[in-house]
Amino acid sequence: MRTTLLATAISAALALTACSPSVTTDPSAKTDSTKMMEVKQFMNVLSEKSPLDFQAPQFDKIQMSDYEPMFTQGMAEHAAEMETIANNAEPASFANTLVAMEKSGELLNRVSTVFFALSGVISNDEFLRIEAELAPLLSAHSDNIYLNPTLFKRVETINASKADLNAEDQRLVDYYYSEFIRAGAKLNDIQKASMRDINEQISSLQTEFSQNLLASFKNDVILVQDKTQLNGLSEADIASLAEAAKGADKKGYMITLVNTTRQPILSSLANRDLRQQIWQASANRAMDTNGPILLKLVQLRAEKASLLGYANWASYSTEDQMAKNPAAVLAILDKLAPQALVKAKIEAADIEEQMHADGLSGEVQAWDWAYYAEKVRKAKYDLDDSQVKPYFELNSVLENGLFFAMEKLYGIHFKERKDLPVYHEDVRCFEVFNQDNSTVGLFYFDPYAREGKGGGAWMGEFVSQNFLFKDKPVVFNVLNNVKPAPGQPTLLSFDEATTLFHEFGHAAHGLFSQVKYPSLAGTNTARDFVEFPSQFNEDWDIEPSIIANYAKHYQTGEAIPADLLERVLNSVKFNQGYDTTEYLAAALLDMEWHMIGADTKITDVAAFEKQALAKHGLNYAPIPPRYKSAYFSHTFAGGYSAGYYAYLWTEVFAADAFAHMQKNGGLTRKNGDEFREKILSIGNSKDLMESYVGFRGQQPDTDALLKRRGLVH
Repeated sequence: MRTTLLATAISAALALTACSPSVTTDPSAKTDSTKMMEVKQFMNVLSEKSPLDFQAPQFDKIQMSDYEPMFTQGMAEHAAEMETIANNAEPASFANTLVAMEKSGELLNRVSTVFFALSGVISNDEFLRIEAELAPLLSAHSDNIYLNPTLFKRVETINASKADLNAEDQRLVDYYYSEFIRAGAKLNDIQKASMRDINEQISSLQTEFSQNLLASFKNDVILVQDKTQLNGLSEADIASLAEAAKGADKKGYMITLVNTTRQPILSSLANRDLRQQIWQASANRAMDTNGPILLKLVQLRAEKASLLGYANWASYSTEDQMAKNPAAVLAILDKLAPQALVKAKIEAADIEEQMHADGLSGEVQAWDWAYYAEKVRKAKYDLDDSQVKPYFELNSVLENGLFFAMEKLYGIHFKERKDLPVYHEDVRCFEVFNQDNSTVGLFYFDPYAREGKGGGAWMGEFVSQNFLFKDKPVVFNVLNNVKPAPGQPTLLSFDEATTLFHEFGHAAHGLFSQVKYPSLAGTNTARDFVEFPSQFNEDWDIEPSIIANYAKHYQTGEAIPADLLERVLNSVKFNQGYDTTEYLAAALLDMEWHMIGADTKITDVAAFEKQALAKHGLNYAPIPPRYKSAYFSHTFAGGYSAGYYAYLWTEVFAADAFAHMQKNGGLTRKNGDEFREKILSIGNSKDLMESYVGFRGQQPDTDALLKRRGLVH
């Protein structure tokens, strides 16, 4: 997922980092921005562009004390710039209004980008404090632009006369005009005041939701004192848990939850009571803190949508996406749900048979599924993770797998830059080059979980590509693999290797951008398009020539045996009924929360979840949603509200594109160059469906998706 969408404060800030405008002609705005502290006119490391290559952040020099004065000064400078644009005596033109907006806010952009990127990966109490204070200030700062009638009048004038502009300039006009309208530029003064209040509340609540979840990763851990309870885990895994406990100044073995309801460790733990304890800790986390917050959030979002003339938040949220409306989303989700559940129940029957063989009676429980699914997988494919992991060592997957595939497909190569500072000792930095040795940009890789780091995996940018400022991209990938004990290798599951490939698909989208305007560059696309390049990139990890290059035993260097590799590849579609059902349950839950009207009052989170899932035939206890509401950060702390469906929507594109490429030569430079030119380089500078059709020759269909998920043969 993009880091700009991880939390409300991040979303608010990074709406500005794409040079979205922030203006103030309202005198109260200056008061708002000085609530944090007075503007301090002094230099610090963030006050000027970084002198390092590609403007890479000076992580070795940035101090926590640098952020607040630069945010304050950045907002003040940006506000002044926007006042100048709004009150320009010259007639409104594309250059003196929209291009000027794109060029504004340099300092605010710089400090926001670094601060919000680092707050997700090395957070501490100071990050949390500043983030909470920033949320309402940035919300007000944004409102002071989009609700400014003088500025909007200029945008309207340009929109009415855009026909003479070139296609990319027209795209920028459309972008800004839509942003203003959707922010409430046409509301009356009373409505605008209500909008400001709602936006401030939403921003603060989303930040609070995110911070509560971050605290949960630290506090909702499971400590095991008796090593025998960990039967089923490898000695290396047990050592990692002991090291984690030691690092947190605790005794025993510490199990830290991942961001999803399912917990990977459950596939190995033989102790059923411990499995249940872990699962319940996961499924019930943050309900006390985030339950009341999300109820307020959905109400406020519904009120905001109503104020703007929409039936509900889902209608508002999908209008500027590829889906266009909730009906289109539900059509694809509800079509797939019955097929997924049928397959899931077939899988459940196999699991229950295995359970009964172990002497357990009754139906499979949610905390049993992963453990017994793994046993079924072993029986069906004669496959054990302990056999597989030694062939998927992290550095080999990264360098001999991902980097090798990207060289074959796009002609790029990577050189590690140990001379550039990083924000944590685990992070690596690479310069990316084209085949002719011209520079593409920088790529930072952050592979390990740690305290102060959000769960999951994502991509973000420290510098966004654009031709306006002639900036080259500086991007990063974040993963949350368990760090091994000192001296031990990082051995990945096949799913973890796939995640690594997935996230670099986002990175490639940012690195290969060739767009003039920052607001339209790289991954600044519709939510239900942005996951397309990442999901497309996943499938290269099973390309025979690629997997043969990286799947080698970490001790002997021996290539993965052909029969073992065949079993791994045959098992890729295993458990897809479960995977698809848990995803659909989360996506539909997200939609249901955001299809309530402003006059609907919800008081019981658990009851709403149950009713929402039952409505779509997915209230199936053994397979809960991938995210339950209290820790569903995509929808309640980030930019995926009424948007989690995007992963499935874009998987249609990804599966279709990959199948098309396989039919036309597969892993070739010709195919890669075409995908790079027609999809990855264009950002949001062209109509996204037109771009896809330009690559594929037609719109995508779902056949390849159903085959990819193993739902049809």
